[in-house]
Amino acid sequence: MSEFVYLFRVSPGEQRQVMATPEQAAQSMKVWLDWIRDLEAKGHLKNPGQPLGHEGKVIRGGQRTVTDGPYIEVKDMVAGFIIVEARDMTQAVELAGGCPMLYGEGSVEVRPVGQIPA
Repeated sequence: MSEFVYLFRVSPGEQRQVMATPEQAAQSMKVWLDWIRDLEAKGHLKNPGQPLGHEGKVIRGGQRTVTDGPYIEVKDMVAGFIIVEARDMTQAVELAGGCPMLYGEGSVEVRPVGQIPA
């Protein structure tokens, strides 16, 4: 089994729309928790991850220039992540297919977790 990180991307507008009312936010959270609990029950959830805040800073280059972030020039922001275990990339993509982020205009980026050579 290998580890894969799922990066959840969504536009700020889409995220506001999904969380517009307390009822919508509660329903969204229930759908997410159901999906994550299913991954866990099937032995695929390695790390439940965390949602990420909207604010941040970006540090670049040798001069260590600090700018507001995360990446205000992109249309989608990384809203959070989890780490799953899967046989291979094919299975990791299949498991990501049930992600609630895909009910709207969001996306899931699936990346293998690399190993640092000893």
